[in-house]
Amino acid sequence: MSKTRLAALALLGVGFGWGAAFVLMKDAINQQPLMDFLGTRFLLAAALMAVIRPKLIMTIKPADLKGGVPLGLLLGLGFITQTIGLELTTAAISGFLTGLYVVLTPVFAWLIYRSKVSKKLFVAIFIALAGLAILSGTAGSDISFQIGQLWLVACAALFALHIIWLAKFSQNRDSYSLAFIQIGTVGLLCMGFGLVDGYTPPPSPDVWFAVLFTAVFATVIAFWIQTWAQSILDPARAALLLTSEVAYAAIIAVAVGQEVLSSTAIIGGGLMLLAMLIVEWPTKENQVSREPIH
Repeated sequence: MSKTRLAALALLGVGFGWGAAFVLMKDAINQQPLMDFLGTRFLLAAALMAVIRPKLIMTIKPADLKGGVPLGLLLGLGFITQTIGLELTTAAISGFLTGLYVVLTPVFAWLIYRSKVSKKLFVAIFIALAGLAILSGTAGSDISFQIGQLWLVACAALFALHIIWLAKFSQNRDSYSLAFIQIGTVGLLCMGFGLVDGYTPPPSPDVWFAVLFTAVFATVIAFWIQTWAQSILDPARAALLLTSEVAYAAIIAVAVGQEVLSSTAIIGGGLMLLAMLIVEWPTKENQVSREPIH
């Protein structure tokens, strides 16, 4: 198996971890404020990474901080704008608008780095966008303008910029150190916002389980893998693969009884799967090989 194919499969695994985390967080954030939950999750994840590699902090270079801290700020601000948007609009619309990063990523990559995107990838992106709209229930509906939507578009833009610049800064960097810096930055940022109105610790064993699961699998492992994989894959392809989170979340929610299987879930999820198959299906020409980042 080629390194490119392995990186693509790894990002699908990241999408699965994030989808599972979303299902777990749904109940947890009803008991603990979201900023407090995120602050606890990311700071615990950073602490775990430091324990796993005790000499980690000593090996971090100024160049790692120069790239890692801004990346962490982009990611953290993405979570914060998403939270504000969620409070001001519906969950369905928020899911759709946040997923716009799958379109914004190739647009920004072209504007900033003039990165080329194949026709096949563009087709797959818009198929994924249609699937996302159906899956979130916004297809064919009248999405009237709301202030909350601006926050969610900002969130999508921040996530897109994070994906693009992670591809740039992860070149020839230690993936573990770069992931640690990003995770620690997000944790400090979210905890700072959480402390504004007083910190609320996880109030029950169920919430602690959600914190630990998301800290280990959806943060330490997922962001480490994402950082490594994006040193290999181009940003647009990575963004498409990461949107699998939405389909995974729907599948897992149905499996655990949180949601009921519907025709929109089947059609939307099927379109997103089709988009990924279009990009990842092996071809003799290998038209979707990684574009260099300049």
